[in-house]
Amino acid sequence: MEIKAADVKLLRDRTGAGMMDAKKALQDAEGDIERATMLLRERGLASAKKYSEREAAEGIVEAYLHAPDPTLPAKLGVLIELNCATDFVAKTERFRNLAREIALHISFAKPAYLSREEVPQDIIDRERELFAKQAEGKPENVVEKIIAGKLEGFFAESPGGCLLDQKYIRDDSKTIAQLLDETSAELKEPVKVGGFAFFKVGG
Repeated sequence: MEIKAADVKLLRDRTGAGMMDAKKALQDAEGDIERATMLLRERGLASAKKYSEREAAEGIVEAYLHAPDPTLPAKLGVLIELNCATDFVAKTERFRNLAREIALHISFAKPAYLSREEVPQDIIDRERELFAKQAEGKPENVVEKIIAGKLEGFFAESPGGCLLDQKYIRDDSKTIAQLLDETSAELKEPVKVGGFAFFKVGG
């Protein structure tokens, strides 16, 4: 079933849920906005908006180092800034574990950007042009759907793509954005990635 972008936006505005969560709920609810809203509430994802509006000015910087051989120095490292609203939450083991998990994910998935908003427009235009060429010969309305679908795949690529759109390496039924939304609902305050850096010996 095709889900309209306008319905996804309406559901997101109503619940504060993430884009992928809203789209999945609409698919599961066969396009019914009310049912989709209830599904998001049942999944604990409809409360994200009230937490996301709070400032996330606290948090931690976490490091993950990977050594291919335990007897040798690390060859790969990730630094991540994970933000929340209070110092109390920042000090919890739950929050630190999440930072470590996302840093570990980054070390494997190697995202190029934090979010799709960071992807330069010229790169998006280049990808659109490439996808359009691949879809040549198909009806115009089909071409646009193909391009949109392939762009979604581009944003979620691993390695490459955007961290928030990537599927979580420990549970590919959710994205990193969904993982953050779930944690925000659990901790009752915003949990956001402020930034990350990836280092590898020799490039």
